[in-house]
Amino acid sequence: MLDNLIFSLNATLPIFIMMVLGYILKRINLINEPVANGINKLVFRVFLPALLFYDLSKQDFVNIWDSVFVLFCMLSTILSILISALLAKIFCKSCDKGEFIQASFRSAAATLGIAFMTNVYDNVAMVSLMIIGSVPIYNIVSVILLSLTSKETKPNQSFKETIKKTLFNLVTNPIILGILAGFMFTLLPFEMPKIVDKSVSYLANVASPLALIGLGASFEFSNIKENSRALSLVIFNKLILFCLLFLPVCVLLGFRDEKIVAALIMLGTATTSSSFIMAKNMGHDGHLSCASVMVTTLLSSFTLTFWLFILRTFGYI
Repeated sequence: MLDNLIFSLNATLPIFIMMVLGYILKRINLINEPVANGINKLVFRVFLPALLFYDLSKQDFVNIWDSVFVLFCMLSTILSILISALLAKIFCKSCDKGEFIQASFRSAAATLGIAFMTNVYDNVAMVSLMIIGSVPIYNIVSVILLSLTSKETKPNQSFKETIKKTLFNLVTNPIILGILAGFMFTLLPFEMPKIVDKSVSYLANVASPLALIGLGASFEFSNIKENSRALSLVIFNKLILFCLLFLPVCVLLGFRDEKIVAALIMLGTATTSSSFIMAKNMGHDGHLSCASVMVTTLLSSFTLTFWLFILRTFGYI
């Protein structure tokens, strides 16, 4: 169990430390609010799309394809979204419903996922399939949710105008475009030219640390206090509830080792930092998203260790 705790902490604490660094830089005035907002926009429009494109373009989806596993990832993601929406309707009376739902279902599948899988099996193939089944749905649904619940959506705006604006946000969203470009590139019969590969890798390498620094610089402790009830439910959904509901299904479907760990990553890792970036850039204040990312990232070190311990105890990994 101590080994599990150590590798979980190794995967999550560096991410949390980068957020803390952003918070400290803001406190000592090396980063101010306009700079933090500029960082968040740059990450959203350039660096995160480059990261997703680069990661996906390197995967060999044909040789590792498992339709049952991908379908499980898709269906469990959709059900997680529906459950989050139902809980938002029941419990989220005054909070930002779009941010609440997104923070509840959207995992750091790519960033934390690769780190965890490398620690356990040194093989990220199943993470790639999990990304196919979940990340496009994460992003498409997030764009729709955040568009429909945005403060920039006028109360008297017609349904037709709302749908038109939502579709526009969907087809022009940089993160979705990065995912589509990555998938399309894997179908091409040649590799990326070395100069292009190196250039894109530079952008991809900047994405995660810069996103976390920008998030930390945008964080205020008042975010936790003013969103305490919604945040508590987000933590429960993200780190406990969906694992309780869907990990037994994994067992019944016969998923073991890399597959069940990849499913755990999808279901039980922290809320991804890109949820804050997207919320902030689509007319939301981002307070609940920011608090959710920071708190779930810290706590997931311990909850993931618990789930891994359970899976290992019963011989599933």
